Formats: sequence, C-alpha cells, structure tokens
Amino acid sequence: MKDENLIAKAIEARERAYAPYSGFPVGAALLTRSGRVFTGCNVENSSSGLTVCAERVAVFKAVSEGETEFDTIAVATAPGASPCGACRQVLREFGRDLRVLVADTNGHVLEFSLDQLIPKAFPDWSLESDKP
Repeated sequence: MKDENLIAKAIEARERAYAPYSGFPVGAALLTRSGRVFTGCNVENSSSGLTVCAERVAVFKAVSEGETEFDTIAVATAPGASPCGACRQVLREFGRDLRVLVADTNGHVLEFSLDQLIPKAFPDWSLESDKP
C-alpha cells in the first residue's frame, strides 16, 4: 500500500474520533506485514485515564484479529502530532523497525522510525531477569 493511501485512511479515521473533552481528534491507520490495514480513532472519556488513543485502538484491533507484525502506522492530527509515550511503548511491543508517518491536515508528512521516537524503550527481555 502506498503511504498516501495509508495516510488517507488515518485522516478518514480521524473524522470518527470521539473527542468532546480535548477537541483534539486523532486518526491512525496501521499496515501489517501481511498487507491488512486496521484503523483507529481516539475515544475520550470524562475520566481522562480511561481515554484510548487512536494508535492503540488500531493496534488492539489488529492483535484481536491475529495480526502482530506491523510495517507502518500513519497518524493524522491537525498539527501533525506524533504518538504519545504510551502508544510508542505499545507499538514497540510489536517491533522496533516500525515506520511512523505523522500527517497534519495541511498535507505535510514526517517519517520516523519507532527507534527515533522511543530510544531505549522498556525492553521485553528485561522481564526475563532472575525471577524467584
């Protein structure tokens, strides 16, 4: 899939965001290595801690459908904001080589590797240390 198509899907998902508290709609489109695309939008809640970001919605949908190998995620916001720390760590759970496309509503796109966005991420291997 072309980057432009993935970004278009993220922009479309952004239109479905439920963001009555922040007024900051976010859309994401996640391309798996098998070629499937899963979209997500942020879903807010009056209890802020229960809010779920668009990127995590897309990841959780993919995982619930059996996909755990990801190629690229496109994230669309008005100013072109990159994923938050929690989303970066969730994305890192499924691989370090993920491409991250950050798009604004004016057509500007920046590309990052996940390692650029979350260097020295909490590693899964650290949980394998000496357990009692």
